[in-house]
Amino acid sequence: MSQSPERISIAGGLSISRLVCGLWQVADIEKNGTVIDPDTGADALQAYANAGFDTFDMADHYGSAELITGRLLSRYSDSPKRPIAFTKWCPEPGPMTRDVVRRGVEERLRRLDTDRIDLLQFHWWTFEHPAWLDALHEMQKMKDEGLISALGLTNFDAAHLAVALADGIEIATNQISFSLVDRRAAGPLFDLCEKTGVKLLAYGTLCGGFLSEKWLGKSEPTEIADWSRSKYKRFIDTAGGWDAFQGILTAAAAIARKHQVSISNVASRWVLEHRSVAATIIGARLGENEHRDDNLKVFSFTLDDEDKAALDAAFAATNPIPGDCGDEYRKPPFLTASGDLSHHLDAIPSIYTAEPVPGRPGRMRVSSGSIWEPIAGYSRAVRIGDRILVSGTTATHAADRCVAPGDPGAQATYILDKIAASISALGGSMEDVVRTRVYLRDANQWEPVSRAHGRVFSTVLPANTLIEAGNLVGNYEVEIEAEAICG
Repeated sequence: MSQSPERISIAGGLSISRLVCGLWQVADIEKNGTVIDPDTGADALQAYANAGFDTFDMADHYGSAELITGRLLSRYSDSPKRPIAFTKWCPEPGPMTRDVVRRGVEERLRRLDTDRIDLLQFHWWTFEHPAWLDALHEMQKMKDEGLISALGLTNFDAAHLAVALADGIEIATNQISFSLVDRRAAGPLFDLCEKTGVKLLAYGTLCGGFLSEKWLGKSEPTEIADWSRSKYKRFIDTAGGWDAFQGILTAAAAIARKHQVSISNVASRWVLEHRSVAATIIGARLGENEHRDDNLKVFSFTLDDEDKAALDAAFAATNPIPGDCGDEYRKPPFLTASGDLSHHLDAIPSIYTAEPVPGRPGRMRVSSGSIWEPIAGYSRAVRIGDRILVSGTTATHAADRCVAPGDPGAQATYILDKIAASISALGGSMEDVVRTRVYLRDANQWEPVSRAHGRVFSTVLPANTLIEAGNLVGNYEVEIEAEAICG
């Protein structure tokens, strides 16, 4: 058995542990107002680092986790044995100006007491607000300046990871939920990562502790006080409920007995054997429940064909978690620690402002701020009664920048977000869309554009027309218009 976790290299020249210590439970410990002493917390992290678990993951909202880790890093100075620190910046959607982004990143640098962030991961709540690209481009500049070693994303789906890459952002990692219960990352996201070299950091691999012997054959819990376990119980319910989950546990238990390891080891091993997964993230309780020796057993065996077939049979009795990675933060079902996030998302201001059309009672319109709208004399979208008509929309960011030049699929994803924002500002939703028209520069590029359209409208199924329009203006590969009927 390994004496310390296996290691892997990711972009930015970082050699990381394949078992990353996640510090989200610091927030849980401190939720009642008790703040962990930084030196005491650093001592606990030191014990992990000394045992080879030297890679730590945290976020701006994980209580004092950054401060504790900063105290740990200060003990190493320029030592080659210095631990690796990942953190996340999760701003509220709004204008991502240079000052806003730099203040957010500089706060992470200050709290970590370092002059360079090893891996800075970015979360964005709603892609209808396009400023996420502004934030990433400014963070890319800070990476080029040496303030960030590697850039990552958190809870991004395959489509929007593809937009970021096609728009020139150097993405090293994407941190997502991935487990025997939540297998979404093995789909389109895995395929994209295989193609581009982006690595996945998997959290929720043990489903908050549910994937363990403790729950094998046990009755379904009726009350859960721990916020993390409440979150993963929602995943279990969505995947088919407690009986279906027990089927997965039973299969994993048989595999565990065969290899003389734990159910948790089997759960982690299954995720780690996906080639694009760099590491799984395991919770660190800072002195409590430190299962380091057991965690190391994940490197003592591999899953054979018989093991994989047994798990596949158990999966067949469950329901896939709907959508793609990260959707649980942006649309129902909201599988988060806080539960339903609709109130939070509804409070996010729209990128567009609806205004009445002078002299036309009952008519509203929105403008995107594109330089073309005042020149050609049109609105991004107009509402008349229950009808919302959206003009032909291109992947134009801000006034005149073309997003993802040369990539029709990425442009279509960006365009559909823009259309969604236009319709939302006028009181509708994409579920109200009854017709779309797609204009392509090259009909041979129908598939990536159609797949982007299908991701958004697979349940809505509006009337649709796709046309090869020939030479579109500028670097645009595709233009899309839409019509919605509300009410």
